Amino acid sequence: MEARAYLKYARISPRKVSVVLDLIRNKPVDYAMAVLKHTPKAACEDLEKLLKSAIANAENNHNMDVSRLYVAECHVSQGPILKRIRPRAQGRAFRIDKKTSHVTLVLKEQE
Repeated sequence: MEARAYLKYARISPRKVSVVLDLIRNKPVDYAMAVLKHTPKAACEDLEKLLKSAIANAENNHNMDVSRLYVAECHVSQGPILKRIRPRAQGRAFRIDKKTSHVTLVLKEQE
């Protein structure tokens, strides 16, 4: 039995998200929530909201025990890139890529 939650089109680079996901992978839910709350990274706010959503899915949809949940899987993939242009010297243009992320979080119960 597993509970999933997805975060699509998050306006943050996948590289920045993966650093935080490595901190909470295979950890109990309460520990993961504490790590997300006290880590000063940009991705933590979105991931904390995603973890709360996954916990609610586990509790309401699958009748799982919240105290025995842990983060079984979490991975990030790249979403579409928003391409923007910044003016530069002598009439040139410089392209700015605004990256997006798709994050998947899977919770399971410990045996």
